[in-house]
Formats: sequence, C-alpha cells, structure tokens
Amino acid sequence: MGQKGKDGFIWSETKEPHAMRRREILKKHPEVKKLYGHCPRAKYWICLSVFIQFALAYFMKDQTWLIVLLMSYTVGGVINHSLLLAMHELSHNLVFKRSATNIWFSFFANLPTGIPSAATFRKYHLEHHKYQGYEDIDSDIPSQWEVVVFKGRLMKMIWLFFQPLFYAIRPLFLRPKPPGKYEIINFIIQIAFNTLVYFYFGPKALCYFLLATFLSTGLHPMTGHFISEHYVFKGEQETYSYYGPLNYLTYNVGYHNEHHDFPNIAGANLPRLKSLAPEYYDNLHSYSSWTKVIWDYIMRKDLGPYARVKRKSLSSQESRRDLVEAESIV
Repeated sequence: MGQKGKDGFIWSETKEPHAMRRREILKKHPEVKKLYGHCPRAKYWICLSVFIQFALAYFMKDQTWLIVLLMSYTVGGVINHSLLLAMHELSHNLVFKRSATNIWFSFFANLPTGIPSAATFRKYHLEHHKYQGYEDIDSDIPSQWEVVVFKGRLMKMIWLFFQPLFYAIRPLFLRPKPPGKYEIINFIIQIAFNTLVYFYFGPKALCYFLLATFLSTGLHPMTGHFISEHYVFKGEQETYSYYGPLNYLTYNVGYHNEHHDFPNIAGANLPRLKSLAPEYYDNLHSYSSWTKVIWDYIMRKDLGPYARVKRKSLSSQESRRDLVEAESIV
C-alpha cells in the first residue's frame, strides 16, 4: 500500500481501492444496481429523532445541571449523533430523490445539534469521497500539527475528547472556502432556532442540545466510527467496516467499505450489498465494537492521528478518469 513517511503518515502511490472494487463488483454482480437510490423510510426516523429531542429539551429546562449533563451524554448524545449521521445520508441525497429536498431537510435534521454544520459538512464530505487520501484536499485526514502534538495515551484521549472541534475547524485551515448560499441559510436558520430555544425553553434546554453534540462526538461509544472508518489498524487495509448493533442507530454507516464502494446506495441497503457480493467483503478486516476500537486506538503505541493513508496531488490522466467516475456516483 505504501511506506511510512517522515511526517508519520502512510504514503501510498496506488489509487484508493474503492473505484476498482466497484468496477469489479458491477461486472460480476450487475444486480447491485437495483440497490441504487434513496430510502424513503429514513425521513420518518429523522423526524422522530428531532421531535424526541424537542420534547427532551423542554423537559430539561426545569432539571438540575447534573441531569442535563447526564442526559446529554446518554440519551441526547445518542440521538444527536444519529442525527449527524442522518445529515451524512442527506449529503449523499439518499433520503429524497431531489438534491434540493435533501439539502433543505438536512437543515431540519441539524436543528437539535445546535451547530450549523449540515451545508458545510456536505461540501467537504463529498470531497472526501472523490479525493480519498489526497493531500491538501481530503480534510478528513488530521493535520500535521495534530500528529506532532497528540502523541501518547493521555494526549490521544484529549484529542478524542476535543475531536468535534478538530473535525469542524480542520477544513477551514487545510482547504478554506468561502461560504456558499446554503451555508449562509443553514447558519441563519440554526441561530434563529437556538435563539427561540433559549428564550422559550431556557438556557438548560439549549445547553442540552449543544452538550449532546459535543459529548457524543468526543469520548463516546458512538464516536468509534470516526476512528474505525479509515485509521489503519491492520496490514495494508485503508477502509474498515463495523458490523455491530449500533448500525441500527447510525443509518448503517458502519458498512463503510460498502458505502465508499457505492455511495449512491442508501444505508438501509448496504447489508444487502454485502450479502450480494460477500467474496469482496468477508475477507476484509472488520469490527464488532466501536468501544473496542477507541480503546485500541488509545492503548496501542503504533496508532495515532498519523495512522492514515495519504496520496500526493493528482497528476496522471488515469487518476483523473477515476475521479470523474467517482463524481458521477457520489
């Protein structure tokens, strides 16, 4: 796959594995195309999650701060993290047929998280699919500063706890872009919603939303997917899947090899993709516990923010053809 560079990252001269595997699977299993498209049931789960959070926020307004904190980490954290991954589905246009409908609905799913992130996430996440591992483009890869600073078990724990901040701020430094129309709209809607929550429900309700997002994307079992997806835990494998029960709450984001191979297949259908082409997935290393992934990441000396595959900037025509294909399917 590649060699470890002086910067600590694993530098690869090969192309990312998903485009080639996608072509092979489609050649051998053309019936996979029947799985393409959105999942109309997802919008009901998203609505249910949002309304549950509204009800819980109202309940939080009269509770002690300790109850607010505990509920934010447990119930609220699980629901908000689920909503963040609903926004992931929406970024791929996998909840509605029309792209615009997915974008506007993502603003609705964004509301209980407290942070206007749906539009910005969509912009940078689709680049992660098109340019996986490419330096200065894939903002999913930690910065060199993170690699240098967060070494050792304690510092890795701190890095995980503040991961939502790094995840949000990193693209602004590595690949800054002016805000687009939808980002501005997303910001206005979210700030207006937060203001209404503060005035009608009180500060504890608003803090419940914000804490649920921050805590559930830090040192939390749900956060295991951030580490499990692309950090190199074994051999030369670049992307990993998780087949545990938390997939039921996360729109099957754990099926991550399957998702990167076919990002136009809704999460609900990714298990069917795996069952249609088991010879391509059963031999790959996978996980059954995100909590175990977090534990191993902290405890193993050979793992850290640097345990990622990076690629030099695009140059060859062949690589560019692969990216044209990726753009057509993302």
